[in-house]
Amino acid sequence: MNKPAPRRPGVGPHPLRLLRRSPLATLGAVIVLLYALAALAAPLLAPHPPLTQYLEERLDPPLGLDQLGRDIFSRLLFGARLSLMVGLVVVVIAGVLGTAVGMAAGFAGGRVDHALMRVTDIFFAFPSLILAMAIAAALGPSLTNAMIAIAMVTWPVYARLSRAQTLVLVRQEFLEAARAVGAGDLRILARHVLPNALSPLVVQASFNMGDAILIAAGLSFIGFGAHPPTPEWGVMVSEGRDYITTQWWVPTFPGLAILMAVTGFNLLGDGVRDMLDPRLRRAT
Repeated sequence: MNKPAPRRPGVGPHPLRLLRRSPLATLGAVIVLLYALAALAAPLLAPHPPLTQYLEERLDPPLGLDQLGRDIFSRLLFGARLSLMVGLVVVVIAGVLGTAVGMAAGFAGGRVDHALMRVTDIFFAFPSLILAMAIAAALGPSLTNAMIAIAMVTWPVYARLSRAQTLVLVRQEFLEAARAVGAGDLRILARHVLPNALSPLVVQASFNMGDAILIAAGLSFIGFGAHPPTPEWGVMVSEGRDYITTQWWVPTFPGLAILMAVTGFNLLGDGVRDMLDPRLRRAT
């Protein structure tokens, strides 16, 4: 009986093979890809400008016009651009801030670690949406302030993850070797700790994209984010809620867009986690 050829150490299966093994992850990747393409090509795909009104034909049947005569499909496409921007900005701000705090805490240890982790505990003590509402209200209702508020409530997760990875890595012999050849702390963190701690942070970023879109839509729905007539999904749901029993499509389609985008990023995050999981790579 022929035995399978051993896999070379450090060589994992191709990502496409792992996606084929996980239909849900593949579905998430397809949803995210379509979402990104729709957002990038919105000016080409939208049949009408998102703010143009056709009052004589308002409240047309599904994917027609809303209560102010604006094309719902066009507004959905431009809303995808705003949601994608929100997700990317939040992930960059929260990821950079949280990773820096976590790596500093894990590398320095002692009182620095204790002080920084107690700060993150304060943020974890409040529900994310409630704290984001409070920060957005303090800064002033706007989409920019909403993005800042969301980043401020999501960075502690990155801090915890990067700290845990750093605590494991600082005990490794290759860091002692780097110190022995004269490498400074910043060089060690940038060249040795960060690259080896990226896997869980990338997975968290995938999930955080969906969370940011959902929280941003919630803040816009209650008036702490984007304001009308901005073609933002949360604003569209808020404007159309009075018509849900008569012209159901006005709030339903933007709500479905939020659902699909969040689901896509969550499924993609599961797939990315599986691809970066060493145990799964060995078993594949």
